[in-house]
Amino acid sequence: MSWHVAALNLDNLGDLPKRCRNCVYWELSPRLAEQADDYGTTDLEKEAWLSEVLLEWGSCGRVVYVGGAPAGYVLFAPPASVPRATELPTGPVSADAVLLTTMQVLPEFSGEGLGRALAQAVVKDLTRRGVRAIEAFGDARPGTEADCVVPADFLRSVGFKTVRPHHRWPRLRMELRSGLEWKSDVEAALEQLFNTVTIPMQSLTPVETRTPARTGRLTRPERVDASDDLRAP
Repeated sequence: MSWHVAALNLDNLGDLPKRCRNCVYWELSPRLAEQADDYGTTDLEKEAWLSEVLLEWGSCGRVVYVGGAPAGYVLFAPPASVPRATELPTGPVSADAVLLTTMQVLPEFSGEGLGRALAQAVVKDLTRRGVRAIEAFGDARPGTEADCVVPADFLRSVGFKTVRPHHRWPRLRMELRSGLEWKSDVEAALEQLFNTVTIPMQSLTPVETRTPARTGRLTRPERVDASDDLRAP
């Protein structure tokens, strides 16, 4: 089955799972996210946020399709465009980094390394744009409450290193120089792995390492199991 990764834009925003499409956990401050939820305008806020970031900064997301069906997505943006980042205890994000906010893979497409494919797409795009590093807040206890936060163990499995530890919300970083080395190793394996894709939400944990909003305003190589891809809200 064929697969491809496409840039997220206003035309394919509706391909995100419904709950993710209406989630503004990262895109608004907690107070404004709650307000948008009460008014039922989270979908409009999500669209407005995406439109603004696309116009002012450029591409800020990827969607992976398998056999033409949307199977998962990833979002990333400059820290200044992510109000929630200032609320987490391990902030702020470094000035030279772009923040990877969330990544989700639908459960029926888990277990085939799509989480890694999305991470690779982010590395490739930001490296080409001259970004020095990617940072992310990880969830050390995934599946308990914050579906929009990427499991910390998944981030470590694809090359992120912890720069500020925390019992729940560590901040991790990937220098894009080392990201390039990782990307190059992974590309060949991705090609082999996805010649034929047979695919069955959150689970971004590699087989070897089993790991790891309120959805508000609006988160080849080695084989990964269901926990290696993200669980859609």
